[in-house]
Amino acid sequence: MLSKRIIAVARGRSLLRPQHLQDASKVLIRSRIAQFHSSRLLQAETVKVPQMAESITEGTLKTWTKQVGDTVEVDEEVATIETDKIDVSVNATKAGTIVKLLANEEDTVVPGQDLFVIEEGEVSQSSTPAPPPPKEEKGPSETESKPKTKDAEEPSDQQTDKKLPPPPKPSDSTKKELKVEKESSKEKAPKKEKESAPAAPKPAVGSRNETRVKMNRMRLRIAERLKQSQNAAASLTTFNEIDMSALINMRKKYKDAVQKEHDVKLGFMSFFAKASVLALKEIPAANASIEGEEIVYRDYVDLSVAVATPKGLVTPVVRNAEAMGLVDIEKEVAALGKKARDGKLGLEDMAGGTFTISNGGVFGSLYGTPIINLPQAAVLGMHTIKERPVVVDGQIVIRPIMVVALTYDHRLMDGREAVTFLVKVKEYLEDPAKMLLAV
Repeated sequence: MLSKRIIAVARGRSLLRPQHLQDASKVLIRSRIAQFHSSRLLQAETVKVPQMAESITEGTLKTWTKQVGDTVEVDEEVATIETDKIDVSVNATKAGTIVKLLANEEDTVVPGQDLFVIEEGEVSQSSTPAPPPPKEEKGPSETESKPKTKDAEEPSDQQTDKKLPPPPKPSDSTKKELKVEKESSKEKAPKKEKESAPAAPKPAVGSRNETRVKMNRMRLRIAERLKQSQNAAASLTTFNEIDMSALINMRKKYKDAVQKEHDVKLGFMSFFAKASVLALKEIPAANASIEGEEIVYRDYVDLSVAVATPKGLVTPVVRNAEAMGLVDIEKEVAALGKKARDGKLGLEDMAGGTFTISNGGVFGSLYGTPIINLPQAAVLGMHTIKERPVVVDGQIVIRPIMVVALTYDHRLMDGREAVTFLVKVKEYLEDPAKMLLAV
């Protein structure tokens, strides 16, 4: 009796044991799933639209450089936001994988808005998709394995001809009957009238297509600023001609040495910048601006240099140009020009500016009236160099001539000051040695 109870208990335990194991495994799996999801939530991070500047309140999400599932390194660019001044890059805050995009291209976004979600994780070469395995060469097909018969090698029509006997040739009487029947059927059949096809429209001479493209924010801002300048400033332009002979010879003499020693090309911009800085010291009104009912005069020169980019004209600033030499100015202008063409200019590169130089000569412009970059007082326009006959010491000679223009705000500068400024620039450039003697 006791043995039976022991056997029953043992059997009951053996029957209950798998159920207990199954329940325990379910609990373990659920806990692990919960841990996995909680760890993923902890690792994921929502990246927001960065603060761009006090004057920029919104932008347009121009491009996603990364998509969902792409892996990124720390500080790698994920998106580009276009504003009315600069393009802002939004970078990854950590290495990981992009798991969600929270905005579409061409959407308007504001600082602090959720932009995308990134999940932290190590980026390794193994995360890149492996190339597909090479395709296995299939063995010979069943049809190829079968021995080919003579009939199989020949075309099907020849096989048909072999199987069927040739049809008997019709007699002469049969040919005549068939001919009579064919003619009678032609007479009985109604004649179909030729349907007249509609005349094709004549092709228009020349194209009449129109394409509408939305203006980008920078172009809209440039248009607004230029129109504001025309409406606010009392603009007037004065011209002069510069004999570039001495400057061309000086540049030709020293450009190779400058290139070798300083790794920068010696252009005309540095000479014009230096001559303008010296002329601004003598005519301080050209370096001033109006703020309310006051005129602000400056002891420093922050030189704005106009640079053409695919999105529009920008004016990065060379800070404290009055303290720079020709090579230093050339280096800074080259660096800012490269940043502008690459779309890497920051707000600090374009903020401020007390005087502007615009070189339309690189595009072949012979004359032009540049527009003032408010709140500045004046802008100097350079143009292309052309050989022209001029009178020198009573003789007609051919000289390389550049026409320069100064557009100035008549509220700040009178004609005497504007003309004097341009004459000073002309004197410095026609005799570059004077720039070394100026204090």
